[in-house]
Amino acid sequence: MRRRITLATRQELTAVVSRRYRDADRVGRKLILDEFTKITGYHRKHAIRLLTALPAPKRERPCRHIYQEAVREALVVLWEAADRICGKRLKAAAPFLVEAMERHGHLRLEESVRSQLLAMSAATMDRHLRSIREQAYGGRKKRCATLNRVRKLVPVRTFADWGEPQPGYFEVDMVVHCGARNEGSFVHTLVLTDVASGWTECIALPVREQALIVEAIDGIRPVLPFPILGLDTDNDSAFLNDTLWNYCQEHGIVFTRSRAYHKNDQAWVEQKNGAIVRKLVGYGRLEGLAVTAALRRLYETSRLYVNFFRTHSGNAILPFESGLC
Repeated sequence: MRRRITLATRQELTAVVSRRYRDADRVGRKLILDEFTKITGYHRKHAIRLLTALPAPKRERPCRHIYQEAVREALVVLWEAADRICGKRLKAAAPFLVEAMERHGHLRLEESVRSQLLAMSAATMDRHLRSIREQAYGGRKKRCATLNRVRKLVPVRTFADWGEPQPGYFEVDMVVHCGARNEGSFVHTLVLTDVASGWTECIALPVREQALIVEAIDGIRPVLPFPILGLDTDNDSAFLNDTLWNYCQEHGIVFTRSRAYHKNDQAWVEQKNGAIVRKLVGYGRLEGLAVTAALRRLYETSRLYVNFFRTHSGNAILPFESGLC
């Protein structure tokens, strides 16, 4: 049975043979055509058309700059004013935010710039902000998942499996405050985000340790506006262990995990990691009990502001929408 060659190989072969075919005499063309059809499997008439066709001249596609530099600069100002939210949220908030900033004299836009800015899609906003985000946020390495016994017991819940959950099902993640070097002991922030309401709680931990995680979760339960019904974590061994598994079993909490290397499975808490933790704390290195206590006080002071004035069902509530401007 003859082995089939790929389309890319056929195209390369056609480009090489076509010049020889056009320059050859009648006898030479016949020999080239016989060999070419045997290799490619093309019909003889189709092969002749391919070999005699002249290559189309390459046309340089002109670069179209739809958005002016003024529009991109205004977009960056808008993004910073909105606490560096994602393109989808920024697109929804842009009309209200532009109007409020112009009313208070923080922004002055020409009509053409204003109309282009408001007409920009969420994907285009993200594309124009990509380089700015790279400058603002350092690259972060993904931690490898650790295989263990509990991982086999915890079922997987994907992004599409949530549907319309009732309040009480939290996505849980850990934010590290290691600075430029991921070594030694440093502070971690445990983040719990309710999928239904967007309610977010942050707890500072002096080290990454499973007993401290359970203690933090147990301590935050009395101040939540609803009971914890479920916890969804990533595949970190700090979560997938007997300590947290037994705690969930004892308290009737549904324990699930995301797929490895699928950050979108935990989209709600991942967004809060940047919008709340990184915005408040940054990327510097934090270590020690005194720093942990100070960070806990910061989170306790800001939690009501964050949950009542900045997030609701995953959408930003800006001050001018609440009548505070």
